Amino acid sequence: MKGNMALLKGVGDFFALDIGTNAVRVVQLSSTGPESWALEHYGYVPLDEKTSTSSSSESQHRLGEIIMTAIGQSGIKAKNVAIGLPSSKTFTTVVDVPNMGDAELRSTIKYQIDQYIPMAIDETKVDWAPLGQSLHDPKQQEVLLASTANAYAEERLEFIESLGLNVIAAEPDPIAMIRSLLPSGVKDARLIIDVGEQSTDLAITFGDSPRLVRTIPMGLRSLIKAAVQNLNVQEEQARQFILKFGLAPDRLEGQVFRAIEGTLDNFAAELIKSIKFFQTRYPNTPVGGILLSGFAAIVPQFGDYVAAKTTVAAAVANPWQKVRVNQADQQQLGSVASEFAAVIGLAERRNR
Repeated sequence: MKGNMALLKGVGDFFALDIGTNAVRVVQLSSTGPESWALEHYGYVPLDEKTSTSSSSESQHRLGEIIMTAIGQSGIKAKNVAIGLPSSKTFTTVVDVPNMGDAELRSTIKYQIDQYIPMAIDETKVDWAPLGQSLHDPKQQEVLLASTANAYAEERLEFIESLGLNVIAAEPDPIAMIRSLLPSGVKDARLIIDVGEQSTDLAITFGDSPRLVRTIPMGLRSLIKAAVQNLNVQEEQARQFILKFGLAPDRLEGQVFRAIEGTLDNFAAELIKSIKFFQTRYPNTPVGGILLSGFAAIVPQFGDYVAAKTTVAAAVANPWQKVRVNQADQQQLGSVASEFAAVIGLAERRNR
C-alpha cells in the first residue's frame, strides 16, 4: 500500500500485532527467501469481547496490559509494529482508471477518491495500490483503495504508541490475510473465506491481488445463536456441538446441522452473490477454488457444505504455509494455529 501507511525503507526489525475480538496475537518473522520466512517469536493471549469492543478507559487499560503480556510472552524486542485494522472499520474497493504512469496516477487519484468511498474525504485516511492492467478493459488499469475513518485510525495509533511502540504500517485484515493464505504461484481466481467470531472476511483474488473484498456480518457466534435457539442448549454447549460435530448431517441425528441450516443458507447466498458479482465483472476468469480460514477451517464439514452450495472446490488454507515453525512451537500453537491468517500476513510484509 502506498501513502503514509507504507513501510519505510531500512526500518529493520518489526513485528505484527492483531487485536482480534477473541484474542491478541503477535508474530515476528525473519525472511529466509523471496517467499519464505522463519517464525522468530509469537504470542497469543485470549481476550473477552467487552475488552476488545469497548472504548472505555478501563477497557483500553486492560487491552494495553493484554498486548504487553502477549509481547512479553513472545520475547519480541522490536518496537516497530505493523497493525491490522478490522474490516468493520475499513472500506476496501477496486476501481478502474485509465492507463497512466505512477506520478500521473498519484495526482489523478486524489481527485477521484471521493466518488468511490462512502465517507467524507477530509475525515478519511486513504491508501491505494496499483494492481496492473484491468482484466476486462485493456485501456484501463485497476487500483485497490482502502480507507479508514481518521478518528478511528488516529485513536488506534495513539493507543498503540502510548504503549511505547512505533507503528510503521496499518493494513486492513482482509488484505493482510491474502498474503498468508494464498499459495505462491496461483494463476486463477480464488475465493478466500476467513470466518471469525462475529463476522467473515471475504476476498476474491486474481494473481496475488484482491479484486473483491467484503465482510459478511455472520461469524461463529451467529451459528451458536441459532443452535441455542433451536436446540434449547446453553451457549457453551452449542459452541462445543458446532466445533465437534460441525455440519455433519449424520451426527446427533443431524440436529445440529438442522438447527443452524437457515443461518448457513444465508451465508451461502452471500458467497454465491460475491462469486456472481466477480464473474460478471471478469467473465473470462472463473473462480478456481475456495480457501477456508479461521473457523471455516476447523468446523467439521464446513468446506463440503460451501463446495456443494457454490459448486466450487473448497480446501483448508494454511496461514503458516510459507513459514518454518519448529516442532515445539507447532505443538504449542495447536488448535489456535488457524486464527493467525491476518497477523502472519502483516508480518510477511516486505520492506520495499
